Amino acid sequence: MKSAIFSGQVSHSRKAPSAHAFRYRIFMMYLDLDETDTVFRGRWLWSTRAPALARFDRRNHLGDPREPLAESVRSLVQERTGVRPKGPIRLLTHLSYFGYCFNPISLYYCFDEHDTRVQTVVAEVTNTPWGERRHYVLTDNMNVGNDAARRFRTNKELHVSPFMDMNMRYDWLLTEPGEDLVLRIGASTRGHSLFGATMILKRVEINAASLAKVLIFYPFMTAKVTIGIHWQALRLWLKGTPVQAHPKKQESIEATR
Repeated sequence: MKSAIFSGQVSHSRKAPSAHAFRYRIFMMYLDLDETDTVFRGRWLWSTRAPALARFDRRNHLGDPREPLAESVRSLVQERTGVRPKGPIRLLTHLSYFGYCFNPISLYYCFDEHDTRVQTVVAEVTNTPWGERRHYVLTDNMNVGNDAARRFRTNKELHVSPFMDMNMRYDWLLTEPGEDLVLRIGASTRGHSLFGATMILKRVEINAASLAKVLIFYPFMTAKVTIGIHWQALRLWLKGTPVQAHPKKQESIEATR
């Protein structure tokens, strides 16, 4: 089985206009999309089809829910790059827990047809409370790194935080999922680094004990993520950090002038 649990920590560090940092422990599921019908078979409280305490729900991800998720990912990559992935696709994501799901970021790792290396990563970013979603398609020919990690640069495309404007560049660092998995995203503007988020995770085999452990220690994982986002936003607001209006709201204000 290629599917696994990845457990570790996430940390955020903001340099300006208000210094702010925090970290917390998380776990995410790493699902081979060819294994979704079998990965939780016989696992009490876990499901990919029926309602359950912990459930992979196709509707929470990109594309038409009536289409297999792997095909939706392949179509998106082909649309953006002209090349359709032929190998397995594996998804790092949060499931629904107690019926609630929120994913600030999910990562689709598109492997080559021989299942030896990742060719493309699709980063699915969702904001709150607006529920808007964008997909960053990161391909080999965009890699600006010269080491084992992959490094990419993209423009910011989604209003994620009310404390950062849209005129920013993202610097991505990703490693291939192995025994460890690392994701770093830095945000900068005009050459000045303002923000960094890092996720460092370790692989855990899926079995009865590991599934029980994550539910015992993190029973409300997705609720914890959402509450944490709003709690940190409150802390930034109390520090007097300037608030940036959502671009659509800003456009509406400017249109009335």
